[in-house]
Amino acid sequence: MARCFVPSLITTTSWEGFHFVGHEIRITEAMDSYGAVVWPSALVLCYFLETNVKHYNMVDKNVIEIGAGTGLVSIVASLLGAHVTATDLPELLGNLQYNISRNTKMKCKHLPQVKELSWGVALDENFPRSSNNFDYILAADVVYAHPFLEELLVTFDHLCKETTVILWVMRFRLEKENKFVDRFKELFDLEEISSFPSLNIKLYKAVKKSRRSARKGKVVSRRVFL
Repeated sequence: MARCFVPSLITTTSWEGFHFVGHEIRITEAMDSYGAVVWPSALVLCYFLETNVKHYNMVDKNVIEIGAGTGLVSIVASLLGAHVTATDLPELLGNLQYNISRNTKMKCKHLPQVKELSWGVALDENFPRSSNNFDYILAADVVYAHPFLEELLVTFDHLCKETTVILWVMRFRLEKENKFVDRFKELFDLEEISSFPSLNIKLYKAVKKSRRSARKGKVVSRRVFL
């Protein structure tokens, strides 16, 4: 989980170096956007994926990362052998594609894909349920002080089948994080599988609840976060 700052010798662009799955991963960040910075939760999820390959085998699995940001988690999942779709807002896709391409080319079994995903927007059009066959959904620090928590919950629900496993790392900062976890539990069975108290970070595993329980949760989910 070590990270180091390395200035570029050719341009003014800087990058940070990480070591996972036997590779040095060079990540370019954009300091003017929260979504293009490597946060500790991403490092926690990368470390977990690397050290738990027996229980969470990524080889040939269909994986989607939501809120991929710089792409570090998607890169690690790709290096572990997964079919990866890395998603984020349109303004972040250029840097995301750059990082993924420079770190996975000729190194991965499956070429990762980069795709736009604005939570709650055009989900049926861009990610039709009939073609959503994701084995894993990965998410690191996607819950923060933003007004799109309802849309995030809808997106999780839309992308999940009953067999999909969510691996979600969250850093608790505000009361909204606790409220979102409570809402999340209405639709998903949530299990805390690791905790880092010094960082206020928790790692969760989640699967969709049974249809009967999910129907009850969907009725409740129409409420808006305050």
